[in-house]
Amino acid sequence: MTETEPADEPPASTLGRLRPSNRRPGSILAVLAGIAFWGWLLTRWVTDWVLARAGLGPGAGENYLSPEPFEALAETFEGTVAAVGPVRLPMNWLATLFDGVALAIDIAPILADGAWHTVVLTVVSILLGLVIAVPLAVLRVYGGPFRWLALAYTELIRGTPLLAQLFVLYYGLPLAVWLNDTDAVGRGFVPEYAFLIAVLGFTINGSAYQAEYIRGALESVDEGQLTAARAIGMTRLEGIRYVVLPQTLRYGIPAWTNEFVYLIKYSSLAGFITVPELYYRASRVASSTFEYTPIFTLLALVYLGLVLTATNAMGRLERRVAIPGLGQAGGRQQGTSAGVSTEGETTLAPEAVGTGSESESETDTETDTRTK
Repeated sequence: MTETEPADEPPASTLGRLRPSNRRPGSILAVLAGIAFWGWLLTRWVTDWVLARAGLGPGAGENYLSPEPFEALAETFEGTVAAVGPVRLPMNWLATLFDGVALAIDIAPILADGAWHTVVLTVVSILLGLVIAVPLAVLRVYGGPFRWLALAYTELIRGTPLLAQLFVLYYGLPLAVWLNDTDAVGRGFVPEYAFLIAVLGFTINGSAYQAEYIRGALESVDEGQLTAARAIGMTRLEGIRYVVLPQTLRYGIPAWTNEFVYLIKYSSLAGFITVPELYYRASRVASSTFEYTPIFTLLALVYLGLVLTATNAMGRLERRVAIPGLGQAGGRQQGTSAGVSTEGETTLAPEAVGTGSESESETDTETDTRTK
């Protein structure tokens, strides 16, 4: 036992192994909630898009369960009072709960269809926006006199509201007429022209924001990286492509996650140009039934499920592509594997214990390797 690990305290490696077990109940609940949420969405989408067209299942837009039993339970508890000794408790909250369950069952197919449009709109837009954003960011940093073109584009798009951009594309330009006259649009798996225009609008808007995120990540990469690439015979473009950008995209994942979440929530603006996304479908139901509070509560839960899924997926991506020694993907937990105790005292990992001469020789070898 080393002097850095007192006898009355477990080793830091033991603490690192015990720490995940403390979070296990919450992790299990989160996994179960995610399975239930995506199981419902995927089952609903398969039913509407595949099974219904083959004549199988309840049919497109039909419920799996009947809301009538829950409505009957709500009527049973409406206005009732439970007597617990001398205390009389009203049971209206149970009636409200069963009413909410019945309403959720009734509008679940509608919300699932809207979620499909929201997910597709968000994923396609952010990927297409990334394709535009990377050259824009490179042009801003390494473009010389041409950087003003990228600056003008990003400032114009970021300086105008997204809703105004959608209105210009949908009402101001003849895109809707051109797409509506195309035979393939709106048939089979090809969406309606309003959806295509929304994808275009979100792609343009997202590319400007992503370009700024990537520009910040580009500037965080040491200039010596590109100089070293030039020193070993790479051209400037090759150095940016093979040395700078791989590091940049890793640095930009947290900001890219923020843009992903932003697009999920602001996809609701596509409803203003008649795209049947999640908010549009829910608001139409609420305006016809006047059940605004429960419907928008269910809508918020669906959005929350999508956002938490996107955040978790991007966090896993960040950890998956992280390079040891590059960035801080693990945050404060990164130090647990190196022997950082929970009380803030740094201890040495077993493999790190050695003589000073060994540590110095390892450091010199690593420096020589990176220099080469």
